[in-house]
Amino acid sequence: MIGTSTNLLRSATAILALLSNVRAAPTSYAYTGNGQCPQANISNSEISKRAVAFDYNGNKVRGVNLGGWFVLEPWITPSIFGEWSSSNTVVDEFTYTKTLGKGEASSRLRNHWNTFITQGDFNAIAQAGLNHVRIPIGYWAVAPRDGDPYVQGQLDVLDQAINWARGAGLKVMLDLHGAPESQNGFDNSGKYGSIGWQQGNTVSETVTAIQNLANRYKGDTDVVTAIELLNEPLGPRLDMGGIQDFYNKGSQAVKSASSNFAVVLHDAFSTDWSQFGGGVDNVILDTHQYQIFSPDEVGRSPSQHVSHACGLGPKLASTNKWIVVGEWSGAQTDCAKWLNGLGKGARYDGTFPDSRWTGDCQGKYVGSVANLSSDDKKNIRSYIEAQLDAYEQHTGWVFWTWKTESAPEWDMQDLLAGGLFPQPLNSRQYPGQCG
Repeated sequence: MIGTSTNLLRSATAILALLSNVRAAPTSYAYTGNGQCPQANISNSEISKRAVAFDYNGNKVRGVNLGGWFVLEPWITPSIFGEWSSSNTVVDEFTYTKTLGKGEASSRLRNHWNTFITQGDFNAIAQAGLNHVRIPIGYWAVAPRDGDPYVQGQLDVLDQAINWARGAGLKVMLDLHGAPESQNGFDNSGKYGSIGWQQGNTVSETVTAIQNLANRYKGDTDVVTAIELLNEPLGPRLDMGGIQDFYNKGSQAVKSASSNFAVVLHDAFSTDWSQFGGGVDNVILDTHQYQIFSPDEVGRSPSQHVSHACGLGPKLASTNKWIVVGEWSGAQTDCAKWLNGLGKGARYDGTFPDSRWTGDCQGKYVGSVANLSSDDKKNIRSYIEAQLDAYEQHTGWVFWTWKTESAPEWDMQDLLAGGLFPQPLNSRQYPGQCG
């Protein structure tokens, strides 16, 4: 936790911002853990009109994820995992902290948190015409469990980041990216391998993490406009009824802190979006759109990638709730080093198990946008433009990710510098791709 004087400064700044925007005072709820919440004194229609500090009806979300900052991913920062590249014994943040021990892990991670993303990044994001950042955080930062190897200290830097966003004029979506025992088995959940979420007390522990996160930033709703309850719960491997129950309890936990937050629900990889968000005010549905994580998808031609992206536009447009494409990229291949896990190959060049060769990963395994082939540059630019056109047919988009060490198809900072991400954002070299 930050010091008392810092807390007072943050609170005072937020109060002034709230007064300047003449927003309604937060409605108080008391989360009881039983899925019930007392009735608010402000009507739902009033909340929808007045509470959230970004107009998700009238403005487009144009954002970027700050991946690999507070939740490690080997493919984003391979240098952090380089000493285990041969043994494959350290593959995620859980094994990283367990292997190093809390003292050494804390020292290394504090350096990473303080240097990987800085105030200059927030300013550059705003200068590129974006209005949101989505910031992934693990449960262990806000509700650590006894016996876990993870280390804390992220929130001190996240507090700074909120002020950087405020200064740059950006809104923040906070995203609980990892749940206890992993909600999907991906390394980006903090713990690679089996899926243990929904077992034991893991769901109630996740609600506690959400409650703690919302309580910490309930005075910053001029900047923190939305909280995502959980990133990518793997619906096909989990109990969907249990996910819905968690979403209900998590939403109530967020609203008990402040009605000024929007609640973000990931679609759990379901195509039936109608099942999410009923009965909750200011809900944003989050869907993630990648076309590279199966042999058939990665085998598509560049024009087929564009066609599939454009095809999503009408479905987004017909959705009766706010919906963002909260993760997407310029990648038409899965070539980036360790994208599929530390030490694992790619489907695109046939080096991943049970895949077939589609093409060469040269220039896309590691490198920079400047060193991509002319064909790759053309295809990436065209694909990004098509996705922008499709995803702005409703609430908007959040690109994955702002910065990597060496993955050019995914690195928005590098794509902007290389002219592959449009500037201004509505500039088109390939207009009319989506009709």
